[in-house]
Amino acid sequence: MIDVDLVELYGVQTKRLNERVRRNSKRFPKDFMFQLTKSEAENLRSQFATSRSGHGGRRTLPYVFTEQGVAMLSTVLNSEQAIEINITIMRAFVKLRQMLESNEELNRKFAAVIRKLSTHDKYFRVVFDELKKLTEQPTPSRKQIGFKVGKK
Repeated sequence: MIDVDLVELYGVQTKRLNERVRRNSKRFPKDFMFQLTKSEAENLRSQFATSRSGHGGRRTLPYVFTEQGVAMLSTVLNSEQAIEINITIMRAFVKLRQMLESNEELNRKFAAVIRKLSTHDKYFRVVFDELKKLTEQPTPSRKQIGFKVGKK
């Protein structure tokens, strides 16, 4: 998660969050957080249309926190709101991991069943081909915008 999102959740200023992180730098190794490069920050700025530096904008490159870094923030931002938000974020990370694992497991099981049964009977092959079509992500069709111009 990027620092600007975290400060909004925790109800602190970016300056204060960065100050706490710097003062507790031993708690934030490189696999807990990192700083965006100038080009990455520019890319974000162009996507979200934030203000330019020199006009009240940000003067430092943003920090990004991994799951472990977010967990560590609760130890340096010692407020009730920080603790509550941190618990919520940790639960979201756990739920996301569970969803990804269950989807991967389902795909592995499905592939194993296809391999086993598709060699036994040509009819299974047809059924599994149809199931495979159903599980693949279809590319959304684009509707035409505006009026169709042409001869009557």
